[in-house]
Amino acid sequence: MDRQIWNDVEDYFTYNIVKQETSLSNALRHQNEEGLPPINVPPTQGKLLYLLAKMINAAKILEIGTLGGYSTLWLAKALPEGGKITTLEINAKHAVISRDNVLSAGFASKVEIIVGPAKKTLLEMAERGTSIFDMIFIDADKENNPEYFDLALRLTGPGTVIVIDNVVRNGRIIEDGDEDPSVIGIRKLIEMAKKDDRIESTAIQTVSGKGYDGFMVVRVKN
Repeated sequence: MDRQIWNDVEDYFTYNIVKQETSLSNALRHQNEEGLPPINVPPTQGKLLYLLAKMINAAKILEIGTLGGYSTLWLAKALPEGGKITTLEINAKHAVISRDNVLSAGFASKVEIIVGPAKKTLLEMAERGTSIFDMIFIDADKENNPEYFDLALRLTGPGTVIVIDNVVRNGRIIEDGDEDPSVIGIRKLIEMAKKDDRIESTAIQTVSGKGYDGFMVVRVKN
């Protein structure tokens, strides 16, 4: 089975049940026109993030890895009045494009974009006692996932949900000889989750026009 059918099914679900608003499709078009890499979550996963945030009544969300702000908009859309999403992005150009998309979508009051290395920002947030987040979405450079996850846990409380994207890597995570830093980073993350009694976790494999991958969902225990 080739990627074309995965892409066609993705389009089918997007058209029939995701029904993304114009602001979201405009954000995708804008980031593509600006030459950003096409590594954003697909619409079906964006809608899933939105639904997860709604299900847990998330009022405070942290995102690690903004890109063009597509997933940011899905999460911002789920926020209640007075809710806020803080999103961390190392690339200044990406941050500019994401700000444009956030403004165009009318979510400026709900979104804070912080530019700089995420590990540094997360450490600063933890050290100054930033209040806990209801939901955290990790979708940045995979080799640093263990550090992101460890620092993110310091910003959680009972019931916080953490979603980590791209944890399958086309199945490479189970190939012992694969020493790619991104694969090693994901393996370390999974080992951390395996040994941490404070959390409960699962992982879902996915296919789409972008290939074979998956995401991990973690909940901090009460």
